[in-house]
Amino acid sequence: MIELFKHLIHLDFEWIVETYGTAVYVVLFLVIFIETGLVIMPFLPGDSLLFTAGIFAASGQLNLFYLLALLSVAAVLGDNVNYWIGRRVGLSVFNWKIRGRQLVKQSYLQQTEAFFEKRGVFAIIMARFVPIVRTFTPFAAGVGKMNYRKFLTFDIIGGLLWICSMTIAGYFLGNIPWIRENNEKVVLIIVFISVLPMLISILKSKLAKKNA
Repeated sequence: MIELFKHLIHLDFEWIVETYGTAVYVVLFLVIFIETGLVIMPFLPGDSLLFTAGIFAASGQLNLFYLLALLSVAAVLGDNVNYWIGRRVGLSVFNWKIRGRQLVKQSYLQQTEAFFEKRGVFAIIMARFVPIVRTFTPFAAGVGKMNYRKFLTFDIIGGLLWICSMTIAGYFLGNIPWIRENNEKVVLIIVFISVLPMLISILKSKLAKKNA
């Protein structure tokens, strides 16, 4: 399991596909489900994993239709589990500790709430494209007891847009030789672009406090 985790973090799809064969779809399903469904696991790869999966689908090593279908279900199911965790467990999750260390950082929730306040209900869709925020958004919606039907509607739209856009982008761009040869650099660029909105938000927040 630890070996698999190491290869997932480094997006070593060659090893994962060779080791797990067709079970690779189960592995990817679980990664997306856990990243979106467990508030304690916001650091798993999301955007970069989808893009890389699309590249491997372009090479024929993975089936694009299976990826889009299975990972869309994983994203929606994950968010719904996270919503109900927030609704049932609430803020007590911030009291959970391992070896004296807080299991979930409250600052992540604060960033998510600020994102919500700025974007409104559309934050549920937009948050899909922002690492960490996408993990905490359904949780925050649950804590705030947002109307479930409204949450589910926006969540399904956001989940489909996120999975399809990132995976299909990898599928079509993966046919470009330079991208295939420089996959690691492309992934780093995607990660940087993904976290950029959050970095800008944090910077603005710090500047506002400094000016105050």
